[in-house]
Formats: sequence, C-alpha cells, structure tokens
Amino acid sequence: MASSEDPSSSDERPAQDGALPFQLDALGVRGRLVRLGPSLDAVIERHGYPLAVARPLAEAMVLCAALATSLKYDGIFTLQISGDGPIRLLVTDLTTDGALRGYAQFDSWKLAVALGAGPNGIPQGGDAPEGYVPKLFGRGRLAFTVDQGQHTQRYQGVVPLEGATLADCAHTYFRQSEQLPTGIKIEARRTTDNGTHHWRAAALMVQQMPEFDAGRIDVDREQREDDWRKAVILMASATEAEMLDPKLPAMTLLHRLFHAEQPRLFARRPFVARCRCSRERIDRVLRSIRREELDDLRDKSGRVAVKCEFCSTEYTYDDRDLDRIYASAA
Repeated sequence: MASSEDPSSSDERPAQDGALPFQLDALGVRGRLVRLGPSLDAVIERHGYPLAVARPLAEAMVLCAALATSLKYDGIFTLQISGDGPIRLLVTDLTTDGALRGYAQFDSWKLAVALGAGPNGIPQGGDAPEGYVPKLFGRGRLAFTVDQGQHTQRYQGVVPLEGATLADCAHTYFRQSEQLPTGIKIEARRTTDNGTHHWRAAALMVQQMPEFDAGRIDVDREQREDDWRKAVILMASATEAEMLDPKLPAMTLLHRLFHAEQPRLFARRPFVARCRCSRERIDRVLRSIRREELDDLRDKSGRVAVKCEFCSTEYTYDDRDLDRIYASAA
C-alpha cells in the first residue's frame, strides 16, 4: 500500500474522481472508498444511454476502480460483464495511471420488454429496477482481467453472474476464488440540475488482511471473525446520501464510519475519463485483417470507417491509407 498521508493535509476537491485507501489496524482490515462523478458524466452522457443501461454502467465503472486499486499491477485492469439479456455487454477498464473508460452494448427492444414498454413499444425511460442483474443481463458471466503487457502472463478470473446486484456478483467471485473475505457496497444515482444530468457513484470496499500482514498472528480465530463482522457492519451503515454527497470529503466519511477504529489513510489515487484509442492502434488492428475482408466496413463514400466503442471517435481510411498500412505490414 502507498505511504500514509496526514488527513488534515489532503486536498480532496469535490469535483475530483479517485480512490482513498485506508486501513483499520485495530480490526486487521484494509479498504478503499472510491467516488466517481465527472468521469461518469464524460462517458455516459457522451453515448446517451437509457437510464436503465447507464446506472449499471456507472456501478460497473466504480466497481472496476475499487477492485483495480486493491491490486498491485502495472498495466490495465478490465471488468467485463456479458449475458443473454437486454444488456449484452458492459466493459470498463482502468490503467495504473488512472485512465478510466467504459461502454455498454444493449438490445433496445429487449430492454423495452424487460422494463415494460410504453403504448408505442418504446421504453418509458425508467431506471434499472432494484436487483436488476437477472432481469437486465440474464445468464452470463463476470470477468476480471489484468494485462501487464505482452511479455507478462495475463491473469483472468471468471465467475457466473450470480446475485441480484453487481456487488453480489463480486462477492461470488471472491468466495469462489478463495480470496480474503471481502465486503463491497455500491451506490449510483443520476441527478438533474437546470436540465443537465450529472452522475455520481461510489464504492466502499473492506477486506480482511492476512494475519501476518496485519500483525495479528497472536489474535485467535474467534476474535478475527468478530473483528471482521464489525468492519462489515460499519461499512454497511454508510448511507446512499453519504456515499454520493460531493460536498462530504471522503476522509470525513471514513472517520464518521470508523472513528473508534482510528482509520489510517493513505495517498489518494485520482482518476480521469480518458480513452486509449489512437490512429496507430487502429492501424495495427486493420493490419491484422485481410484487406478483402474490410469491404464490410466501407461507408457510402467507399472509405473504411472504424468507430471506437469507448469514446465514439471515428477513424476513416481511403485506399491510399490502406496501401500505406498494408505496405508497412509487408
């Protein structure tokens, strides 16, 4: 974990997105509070997703950030949720330098049916229902991937989508992968201010530390279990309003929840919405495809058009551009 910082000297501005790691030495527990706002606005409002798709994506992005910042890696952490329901796919990833992005693929008709269509068969713009995972994703899987570059082994954990919420699905992963006991609480909400939509999401995560790392080798098993239950109860006591309030500093919330345990805070990790797509990356992708197979990608002008799913940037190539790409491949 990063070196600790003096809570009184932290410069946490309300508009920033980031994770604040902490440790409860008295309970042998570590955790983090993740909050997102501007990053969600940049991703969700750009695509204009329906509310029932936007909230699951917001929750997935804050869950991705919480899980990624609990690991030591140098590369990209990816969370992918796929199913046979109205929402076919959610993908979000976070780099070690704090670049966060995400996108969703969904079937509008299936979504209308799942939410209850209006008189013209058009969904009424309703929010995702409580316990939405089975209804909106159907049968599927949750996958975590850590990619640290071409010369390292890629790690992936995959579990079935089991549970009513994304937090439940994450708990399933930790149980099945025999990781340390972990508790996660997720909240997400859209507000409207003068006709403009704004998103806020937060994740509070606690994890029992290994006995040696926690310096609690002499603590008996029953006491460790009691301490863990206490940490989970305190975490669960955080209200939606507290977790999502941009005017309530993260350190204030953590001290409010765990003041008796004297939480030790660590360096904050900031996030920003930023896509990693570039023309060079798209060049490499096209180079890996046979040229005659690109005809399906041509637009009305005859150019090959490739659109980034994450940021919606469109890259176009005429025949001279393709000549250059394939000449370099040769």
